Amino acid sequence: MSEHDIIDRVRKHLLVGGRWRASADGSVFGVSDPGTGATLCEVADGQADDAKAAVEAAVEAQDEWAATPPRQRGEILRRAWQLMTDRTDELATLMTLEMGKSLTESRAEVAYAADYFRWFSEEAVRIDGNYKRTPDGSARMIVTRQPVGPCLLITPWNFPLAMGTRKIGPAIAAGCTMIVKPAQLTPLSMLALADLLAEAGVPDGVVNVVPSTSASRVVNPVLADPRIRKMSFTGSTEVGRMLVEQCAPNLQRMSMELGGNAAFLVFSDADLDAAVEGAVTAKMRNNGESCVAANRFLVQSSVAEEFTRKLTDRMAELRMGHGTQPDVVVGPLVNEGQRATVSELVEDAVSRGARATTGGEPGGGDGYFYRPTVLADVPDDARILREEVFGPVAPVTTFADEDEALAGANDTEYGLVGYVFTRDLDRAIRVGEGLATGMVGINTGLVSNASAPFGGVKASGFGREGGDEGLAEYLETKYLSLALRS
Repeated sequence: MSEHDIIDRVRKHLLVGGRWRASADGSVFGVSDPGTGATLCEVADGQADDAKAAVEAAVEAQDEWAATPPRQRGEILRRAWQLMTDRTDELATLMTLEMGKSLTESRAEVAYAADYFRWFSEEAVRIDGNYKRTPDGSARMIVTRQPVGPCLLITPWNFPLAMGTRKIGPAIAAGCTMIVKPAQLTPLSMLALADLLAEAGVPDGVVNVVPSTSASRVVNPVLADPRIRKMSFTGSTEVGRMLVEQCAPNLQRMSMELGGNAAFLVFSDADLDAAVEGAVTAKMRNNGESCVAANRFLVQSSVAEEFTRKLTDRMAELRMGHGTQPDVVVGPLVNEGQRATVSELVEDAVSRGARATTGGEPGGGDGYFYRPTVLADVPDDARILREEVFGPVAPVTTFADEDEALAGANDTEYGLVGYVFTRDLDRAIRVGEGLATGMVGINTGLVSNASAPFGGVKASGFGREGGDEGLAEYLETKYLSLALRS
């Protein structure tokens, strides 16, 4: 199937109550290819009235959906996993066109995204409770778990499929209906996914999708409705703080995966070749546009020069180009604003004394490219050590010992993930436990897994997605007391 046919096949309207429809005022917005800057197509631009209609559809469908047998909900997810797997190339091409990542990266995301549906298809039938006696024997206690109710799911642009399935999968498994607000920059993947879910058997009104150029125009009326009982958000810490305030009046449950500033620690006893490969994985996945991307490389002084040289060689050999081209590893950043931010952070570091051992500048030609970059001798006051770079830039600093490494790694308001490379098992456990993060990768640059509880602490958010914990986020615990007659 050609790229044109793939774009043409996507429904470009709102999905509300099982109907694909234009926005309330008929307005649309353009979706661009970051590899060329060209407009791919136009999509319906959701309005406040559309958001309210989506709430009504989700509320109307909630009771019947909650009463649907868990096995039936699980089988729908299983069919959705199979459909995604069968259409990997089509979905990957669509994602590359609207987001920019290479086809290799996009295919990997399709597999990762689909795996959430497979995982939660199996978990749907394992929602448990318990039965026990009161201590005095006068009653019996039955604890059950029920769906929390209609949800608002807000997804980001950097993983337009996986961040959707990571929220939609447990919501479907638990028996919740939902309104999905995809990112303005990458709505096509979510629209294609919604169409696929309907094909898999999701009833009308269970999944409603409202793309919009204004997040507040959709989010505000949805969260203002007390019938919406949960909100899940992946995005910046700044926006997350505002959403917490919006959820407060109706005491809606929240789960949030926010910003990161991941430290990548390399100790002198590490396998440096493995550490470099792990660094490339942790840094360059998704062009560096990931909350779990390694943002700061802290290397023990005795091996810092060798590690930096090896990392420079690996980063310099990564091929950059449009994501649909063969053998491309590094695609464009998502838009000009993101590229400008990366450039600004690199320029600030260099002005303070850092050295670019490779890259350090935007790429040429059309599209929003930035060359893979390694910065050595990065001073402590460089902004790039405090701010999330969200691009293909690896700033390297040094430490003397374990205590200094931990202090440096934890010197941030964020706490999503950390990475540790060492051959010393005792050190791995000490440092892993000492990092103030929700996740730690030990001798690996990849921590994401559908069966694992993904999430952070401090300004990186709260709640977990994936694993048993991810399903629990969509369930309320109810206790029934049965008094016994004497």
